[in-house]
Amino acid sequence: MRFAPGDRMTTMRAAVFEKKGKISLREVPKPKPGPGQALIRVTLTTICGTDVHIQRGEYPVKEGLIVGHEPVGVIETLGPGVHGYAEGDRVIVGAITPCGQCRACLSGSPAQCDHGGGSYEALGGWRFGNTINGCQAEYVLVPDAQANLAKIPPTLDDEDVLLCPDIMSTGFSAVERGQVRIGDAVVVFAQGPIGLCATAGAKLAGASLVIGVDRLPARLETAKSMGADIVLNSAEQDVVAEVRRLTGGGADVAIEALGQQATFEAALRSLRPGGTLSSLGVYSGHLQVPLDAFAAGLGDHTIVTSLCPGGKERMRRLMSVVAADRFSPSRLITHRFRLGQIEEAYELFGHQRDGVLKVAIRP
Repeated sequence: MRFAPGDRMTTMRAAVFEKKGKISLREVPKPKPGPGQALIRVTLTTICGTDVHIQRGEYPVKEGLIVGHEPVGVIETLGPGVHGYAEGDRVIVGAITPCGQCRACLSGSPAQCDHGGGSYEALGGWRFGNTINGCQAEYVLVPDAQANLAKIPPTLDDEDVLLCPDIMSTGFSAVERGQVRIGDAVVVFAQGPIGLCATAGAKLAGASLVIGVDRLPARLETAKSMGADIVLNSAEQDVVAEVRRLTGGGADVAIEALGQQATFEAALRSLRPGGTLSSLGVYSGHLQVPLDAFAAGLGDHTIVTSLCPGGKERMRRLMSVVAADRFSPSRLITHRFRLGQIEEAYELFGHQRDGVLKVAIRP
């Protein structure tokens, strides 16, 4: 699309939520960093399923907000008080940007950072494209930069680290929160990008049997390449019965990565007594826990949830996994677009056409 002439020193292009059903490319003011902040020139970003929920009006954000929460880029300008970095450093920033100073951060729950607000009514520490302008733009303003800028190793390119800020961090967190141990049997329901990262994470954590579940044959094939020992098509067989047969009574850990009643219930029914359900799904409506699957509360089950861990140390750890060639998340990138094609990218990704898993957007 064309833009009216403007001072490109003070403006930038960005994908903006205009109203329900519409995210469009617009020219907007270029931000300036204040104390503790950093301005990043975005070199690569992507679209998340949550962005599609925003576009459809299923998750409320204010009109005029720049969307996106997975930035890879270069430091353009540093605000006062940010030390140990220099303009031109290549960095990533997690989708969750903890302050490092609030009660949640200092208690070991940085994903639930309240950013000094003293309230936990908002969805944890998620701010980019939620409560502040995000990164589907030429530039993004990073809050609490000292706690969130993670330098990219010179051996890694932008696509190598693109999924670290959210998808990889979230998928791995399901494994960590589920406390997968060496020798465990793990079943992962839904093999979208997050579920595939959970599958890979379970294998890395030492699970001796990883079962991937989905309805799409192409995703089941990808799951095999990500570490699944066995894949099950939920459209063709009784997955719960097969998991229980394969594991001799139930999985040690079941990971739910879709956010639907059916998959949550199947994950719970797939557990052995004393097993753990690690839920990544974002649910809408009323979620029910079936009495029999829950063993009337007597089955010693553990149900845990997680929000994508962020912060610079989390990003450093994930990039070290990639640099050590233990996991290559760039394999999930199936389509590439320029920022000027953002509306086309949303149409493709939102309708899951052409075998898309993840898209790369290059400003």
